[in-house]
Amino acid sequence: MGETVTQVGSNQFEGEVVKSGLPVVVDFYADWCGPCRMVGPIIESLSQEFAGRVKFVKIDTDANQDLAAKFGIMSIPTVMFFSNGKVKDTVIGAAPASVFKAKVASLVTR
Repeated sequence: MGETVTQVGSNQFEGEVVKSGLPVVVDFYADWCGPCRMVGPIIESLSQEFAGRVKFVKIDTDANQDLAAKFGIMSIPTVMFFSNGKVKDTVIGAAPASVFKAKVASLVTR
């Protein structure tokens, strides 16, 4: 994970995601999850492409079960797209990079 994707826990969620001045992409994952390891590099690449326009964070569902429960995460990876502190879109499971890119792009064109 590079410096363009921030690891966030329950304590930082409000400040990093809900109160962010930028749209935020939140990747809910776990280290043991195979599909999560496929999505991780896609998120990393998009974080570099959209640097300064969209914030990217990762949340370990094992370490932050309260957040996983709050957002009804039943399957990982789950990637949520936030704007103005609210969930605007969600992708559950691994998907092609083009799917994630289109959803990120829609955040910056609103």
